[in-house]
Amino acid sequence: MSVEKTNWLEIAGKVYIVTGGSSGIGKAIVDELLADGAKVVNADLNDDERQNDNYLFVKTDVTNKTDVANVVAKAKAHFGTIDGLVNNAGINIPRILVDPVDPTGKYVISEENYDKMFTVNVKSVFLMSSAVAKVLVEKKHGTIVNMSSESGLEGSQGASIYSGTKGAINGFTRAWAKELGQYNVRCIGVAPGVLEATGLRTLSYEEGLAYSRHKTVEQLRAGYANTSTIPLGRSGKLAEIANLVAYFLSDRAGYMTGQTVNVSGGKSRG
Repeated sequence: MSVEKTNWLEIAGKVYIVTGGSSGIGKAIVDELLADGAKVVNADLNDDERQNDNYLFVKTDVTNKTDVANVVAKAKAHFGTIDGLVNNAGINIPRILVDPVDPTGKYVISEENYDKMFTVNVKSVFLMSSAVAKVLVEKKHGTIVNMSSESGLEGSQGASIYSGTKGAINGFTRAWAKELGQYNVRCIGVAPGVLEATGLRTLSYEEGLAYSRHKTVEQLRAGYANTSTIPLGRSGKLAEIANLVAYFLSDRAGYMTGQTVNVSGGKSRG
């Protein structure tokens, strides 16, 4: 007799905050957690307007300390507690360090680009984790999952600042695992590789990335289908990332902390 994954993970009724849960990987994570019977608080600027008694949307600027305190308070008031956090919200603005052809051009990293990416990708993780960890430490149980990227482990042409932000998050994961372990609170990272397309792959994003790699947008798009460097021979699915996140949040992964796990179909430098 088969065992439903809901029963196996045993996260039904648990309460999780997911940042950036209205689109892309975040939406897939929210979908998976709700399917597993968990209660989910989506901290995002835009709601995906789903109807589910186990779902709560709280409009949140995750870079704003007041907004962060508000979503944590509303999660506790609505569902009674918090059992875990998924730091998923993030942005990537493809830019290059130096452009000999156009030294002050639009695709050269600016201080504004740097500040925006580090604020959204790193400061938000600090603010959310600081607020939620207080709850988890008090109850002496819980998990923080930090969404990293293959770029944070391997680097990525045209995405050096993005890679740097994810590298910083990897450092948070290792350090917080050591700090919080004494309270039975785990911190673990997930680093997706090449994934199926989402609405976040905008034209401006593709133009910047194509320029950084000396390609046209059409050539860049054609490259998405080239999976020759991935041993499994395909792009990853959003649901596959969400499945792993749900597992890490559950006590089935109770002895895993401090790692950032690369989910890339076996892709590596070699």
